[in-house]
Amino acid sequence: MNRLEAMTTFVRVAELGSFAAAASQLGVAPSVITRQIAALEEHLGIKLMMRTTRRLTLTAGGAAYLAKCREILDLVETAEADVMADRLTPRGHLRIGVPLTFGLKKLVPLLLEFSQLYPAISLGTEFTDSPQNLVEEGKDLLVRIAPRLEPGDIARKLGTSRLQVIATPAYLARHGHPRHPADLAGHALIGYTLRGVVQPWTFRVAGEVKSFYLPFKLQANNGEALAEAARRDLGITMVPDFVAEDYLRDASLVTLLEDFTPPDLGIYALLPSNRYMPHRVRALIDFLSRRMNCPG
Repeated sequence: MNRLEAMTTFVRVAELGSFAAAASQLGVAPSVITRQIAALEEHLGIKLMMRTTRRLTLTAGGAAYLAKCREILDLVETAEADVMADRLTPRGHLRIGVPLTFGLKKLVPLLLEFSQLYPAISLGTEFTDSPQNLVEEGKDLLVRIAPRLEPGDIARKLGTSRLQVIATPAYLARHGHPRHPADLAGHALIGYTLRGVVQPWTFRVAGEVKSFYLPFKLQANNGEALAEAARRDLGITMVPDFVAEDYLRDASLVTLLEDFTPPDLGIYALLPSNRYMPHRVRALIDFLSRRMNCPG
């Protein structure tokens, strides 16, 4: 039994929660995974996993062994990388997921530039505003734009984005300018939804960050859709600066409540685990951080 290979298989099964999913990602038959885990359990003399028709769970011994396996595999990868990094050009395939509008407006030029700088790296990019699972989908990196990270997220910050409240001059001429965030409740509002949940609008008011839960006339999970609805005089919306900039440039929309700035959004690169980062992933993150002016 190759113990490092068996450890790698065990970690992948534990992370995916499925023998079949691990076999698919590792490119082997499910029977190979079953034999490797059985051999590992026999070698250790303990049961690592409990399998039922519905789910797979780790035993107490399995959970403890998983933590040690991750440490050992990290050390092996780090040792190999340290030896090889100076002489190896980053290479291989990268699968990344990016938000639709930000990806098209801001990341496409950067990814094309990255491909020219690193011709030995191939890129597979998925543009979507739907939730994504790094491990289950086999992605190396997700770009997420959010006010904060979720518990357990492993990420590196790439940059920031400002939120802006916008509407057409025509709408404001008809309905008046809100002078305070509380005034928004009397207007037609176009709001962002995340996983079907309407998000509050947050502002800095008198030195404090306050959230306002407001009634929305229209809702969408894409900033470009929100801005386009505002451009058609349907109400006031709040979108990131990379969405608003074209509309503000041609004056079809104008900014509001500039004395009550919303907190910035963070632009993050999410990673599947805190294990050693492959050279090609590190190259992309370092490149994006430099181009977005966010120090490492």
